[in-house]
Amino acid sequence: MKAKAREDVMNHQEQIIDSWLNQIEAFRKEDGLKNVTDSMFDNTSREFVHKLLTTLQQDAVSDEELNQFVERLIQMGWPLNFITRGLQEFRKASVSVVAANSDVPEDKLEFFQEIENWVDDVVNLLVDQYSGSWENTVFLQKMALKELSAPLIPVFDKISVMPLVGTIDTERAKLIMENLLDGVIEHRSQVVLIDITGVPVVDTMVAHHIIQASEAVRLVGATCILVGIRPEIAQTIVNLGIDLGRFPTKSTLKKGVETALEMTKREITDLDEQEGQA
Repeated sequence: MKAKAREDVMNHQEQIIDSWLNQIEAFRKEDGLKNVTDSMFDNTSREFVHKLLTTLQQDAVSDEELNQFVERLIQMGWPLNFITRGLQEFRKASVSVVAANSDVPEDKLEFFQEIENWVDDVVNLLVDQYSGSWENTVFLQKMALKELSAPLIPVFDKISVMPLVGTIDTERAKLIMENLLDGVIEHRSQVVLIDITGVPVVDTMVAHHIIQASEAVRLVGATCILVGIRPEIAQTIVNLGIDLGRFPTKSTLKKGVETALEMTKREITDLDEQEGQA
């Protein structure tokens, strides 16, 4: 930014800040910041605008402190809309305040262009940083969810449970298959209970993936029991003509565990009954 434009902004910075704070308060409730206290919102907003003003001291917008501040906003959950709309409002406040107090009317157009270029550079820098941090966060969350989305849990000797939650797509079905086969071998499972209680919709594709998983488990010497079949799921399966007769099905996990124990020649007994017989 040219020295004259920079000087105009710095000379009127307090008026610009006050005008800017009044303007951003108007859209605060729209940006998902309702739970932020008034003092935190005011302090954070003032810190943001002061860091914006520090970029005026540089020939190019590359302020590391501003980048770190935006990274903190991301971690705090402040929306990108606060950044972009805040910058646009800062542009308006700077132009209106300086234009109203400038003694040289012919310089106003040039000043406006300088502010436009400076704010555009800041917007590009911060949006790129925000997008990069957001994409990285989403990637890490996606990887964590993948690791946790289809665990095979040993509950008894030779009996394991795989609880499924959420929508099952092709990518996740592949992960389920891999975890299922690896877990059966690792835990030496003879019976695997696939619990679909948390699966909201069972359509032809989901049923196909479950059947494939059951067949794969059978090939490595174990048996699958499908549990958690709610009445609406059962009706959907019948209406779609899906054949799940190749492996046992149970309505609840409890009934599935009882069946699995019988298949491994065990049963659950009541200790009180045993004591009474003794």
